[in-house]
Amino acid sequence: MRTYRIRHVLTALAIAALLLPATAAVDAQSKGTIKIASQSPLSGGQAALGEGIKLGAQLAVEKLKGNLEKMGYKVEFVPFDDQAKPDVGVANAKNIIADKDIMAVIGHLNSGVAIPSSEVYKEVNVVMVSPANTNPVVTDRGYPNVNRVCGRDDVQGVVGAEFAHGTMKIKSVAIVHDKTQYGQSIAEFFKADAEKKGIKVVAFEGTEEKSNFDPILTPIKAKNPDVIYFGGIYDQGAPFFKQAREKGIKAKFMGPDGMDSSDLTKIAGKAVVGMHYTAAAGPASVLPKAKAFVDEFKKKFGKNPEPYAAEAYDAATIAIKAIEDVAKGGKKVTREDVSTAVRKAKLSGITGDIAFDGKGDRLKAQYFVLTVASDDPSKWGDNKIVKQLTIAPPAAKK
Repeated sequence: MRTYRIRHVLTALAIAALLLPATAAVDAQSKGTIKIASQSPLSGGQAALGEGIKLGAQLAVEKLKGNLEKMGYKVEFVPFDDQAKPDVGVANAKNIIADKDIMAVIGHLNSGVAIPSSEVYKEVNVVMVSPANTNPVVTDRGYPNVNRVCGRDDVQGVVGAEFAHGTMKIKSVAIVHDKTQYGQSIAEFFKADAEKKGIKVVAFEGTEEKSNFDPILTPIKAKNPDVIYFGGIYDQGAPFFKQAREKGIKAKFMGPDGMDSSDLTKIAGKAVVGMHYTAAAGPASVLPKAKAFVDEFKKKFGKNPEPYAAEAYDAATIAIKAIEDVAKGGKKVTREDVSTAVRKAKLSGITGDIAFDGKGDRLKAQYFVLTVASDDPSKWGDNKIVKQLTIAPPAAKK
């Protein structure tokens, strides 16, 4: 009986000895979860661009998470729908900072949403890498956790005014904006530089109207400007331009990068063919590594990437690589360390070489002037580039 018990105990110990190393190994490899969030409009009139940002970030996370998984982390991508509304973005931001696994946010589309939301991220130093927010205030606050891979409106507005004056040779312009932080700001930058160049501004007003623009268009038609410039987003700009043509207005049309979506032609059709718009992000046709990205994007999601999808991919890539750098050597990943690593990051990305200045602006950003080539939304990527510039942010100029 005693021999049996001894053998039984030894057998149990042997089994335990075999199991313990495996269990310990599993525990050693399980370091927890790291999440990367996105914030952009996934519903409503601006969902086309917002979805592009989400999918670009998602593609990067899924493609590049392998190294972190080898280190023992579970990596998740968590998209948030900010609906292009500041209050929704802020509410989402509060949920984001409450989830301690979220180490980075890729977003937003709208500067008017990004600015108040980033005030929330700043509370706990969650890094934000923006693919699309062009308002100067985004980075001019000097927050160490806020960065962007796109250009700025105080440059983009001047690029547009210079093109209107130097290339289009216009003498007069009517300017309408959407009253948002983005739309009004870019319109004001365009206006200021246009006036410096001697262009007569015959109208400057804001509207939140989305369907009936007759009260604005009737007086503009009477003033007969050479150009109408709309500072805002395509979901409002498209019906505005369409109604302008239906009203018999002959002016040429211009706008900023808020017009840069295939939905502009889906809504406005032939009315916007030939219009010029500026962009602070390059179309896929001119990106250094465009083909592979477009092919991967189409294979995974069954459609072409919208503007800012490539920027979102690069933004997410920077975040992932920063997290990797922090995690090397078994170091605990903290939000503060990730934020510091992102600011120091250097990437040869799809959209070119990316590095940030002390405020979080891209050291050299690209700006474009394009012409809408077709009323077919599927041919939006064929829009013609008529001007391309690489410009440092104002603070970096010497």
